[in-house]
Amino acid sequence: MKKIIFSIAILVAAGVSLSAQQEAQFTQFMYNKLYLNPAYAGARGVPSLTAIYRSQWVGFDGAPQSMLASFNGPFLSKRVGVGATISHTKIGLQRDLQASVAYSYDMVAQENVSLRIGLSGSLRSLGFAYNEAQAAQSGDLSIEDQRINDFYGNVGAGVYGTIMERYYFGVSVPRLYSNAIGLSNINANVLAKESQHFYGMAGAILPLSEDINLMPAILLKYVKNAPFDADINLNLDIRKKFTAGISYRLGGDGVGDSVDLLAFWQAAPQFAVGAAYDFSLSNLKDYNAGSFEVVLQYDLKQVSGGKKKKSNARFFM
Repeated sequence: MKKIIFSIAILVAAGVSLSAQQEAQFTQFMYNKLYLNPAYAGARGVPSLTAIYRSQWVGFDGAPQSMLASFNGPFLSKRVGVGATISHTKIGLQRDLQASVAYSYDMVAQENVSLRIGLSGSLRSLGFAYNEAQAAQSGDLSIEDQRINDFYGNVGAGVYGTIMERYYFGVSVPRLYSNAIGLSNINANVLAKESQHFYGMAGAILPLSEDINLMPAILLKYVKNAPFDADINLNLDIRKKFTAGISYRLGGDGVGDSVDLLAFWQAAPQFAVGAAYDFSLSNLKDYNAGSFEVVLQYDLKQVSGGKKKKSNARFFM
């Protein structure tokens, strides 16, 4: 029973309580837009693979761990984009496996302006590994003794635009339908509902010199019954090879949720790797060693015409 209670506490503390935020969050959101917005599919102009691993609150037993892999690229023409994402999040006893496909269409498709609309369909397996709880293993009949899973389908929508390959903006709702969620085979009553998550994002590339660009970005997050949240980021791009920056995340129970350090290296024309480390600001800061992320991105081909792509600009936009 102690582990069950702890898992419930973790769900609330992690901002993914059943009545509030239910989505995994990633510090390096600027390299992971498809997860948030289906209209991003194909926006970079080349087929690309992305993989992310995030370990939150290192050293805190049962803390969130998230893994994600995605693909997106143009399909048949530059105006049409397709994408697919699969992710897995583990929080205490909760297991959340999601898969989605996305379609986008560029309504403008001008040389310096793009405005895409996107739709997505998703399937979610939400479960609790009760069989891993000490109470279940000890024979407590009030606790399930097996893993409980249920499946939920949904649809999402978004808009994503770029201007002169220097500015981007987007709004999205990855899941429009509020599925009723029941988490126990013993009690068939509905215990919760999925909540719509509203995202807004914007960013820019501002040249400071021939070799240095300033790249501010912001991600706004809102879900009913949860506080308004935002990630505010400032990156510095050096020679289109290395990017370093800092982010501030609102939320938590004090001056904010975290301060984050980010680094991104364009190791080859088609391959890049990034990392982020979050310093907790909430009351949990005394009980964990922070959070870290690693991101990998690989383009399946270079930009048409054989030219090398604008490394960070392409990743950023």
